[in-house]
Amino acid sequence: MRRAVCPGSFDPITNGHLDIIERASRLYDTVHVAVMINKSKQGLFTVEERIDLIQRVTESFGNVRVEAFHGLLVDFCKDRDIPAIVKGLRAVSDFDYELQMAQMNNGLSGVETLFVPTNPTYSFLSSSLVKEVAAWGGDVSHLVPETVHAVLAERLSKR
Repeated sequence: MRRAVCPGSFDPITNGHLDIIERASRLYDTVHVAVMINKSKQGLFTVEERIDLIQRVTESFGNVRVEAFHGLLVDFCKDRDIPAIVKGLRAVSDFDYELQMAQMNNGLSGVETLFVPTNPTYSFLSSSLVKEVAAWGGDVSHLVPETVHAVLAERLSKR
């Protein structure tokens, strides 16, 4: 069975994230989406809410498992016998950082990292940017799945 992991904070999941997960789901038998727990960061959504949203928007793929992780990604991979990490690259600046991480992960555990170029439609997209634009009343409906947009709008209306 071919397995890979798509890691991230996904606060919230965007169409760019979803594109990478969907493409990975066509290449691997099982794709684990690892939602990072970072206790030093206050997210807009709880980890449980992020997991729920990702499960809802990836349900149709049929081979995606979503769970939280804390610590080293290579330990997550080792515990689940996952040999590959799939990461989307938006720009050259992403590559500089991600290459260092890929080399470290490989050196620590032998886990390989595969870089997938982001769909040009989403090359500028990040969760932080989506939250900022939405908080100022901008229309982000074309940048996140419909389910996520509804929850995001509701959450920001309460602030």
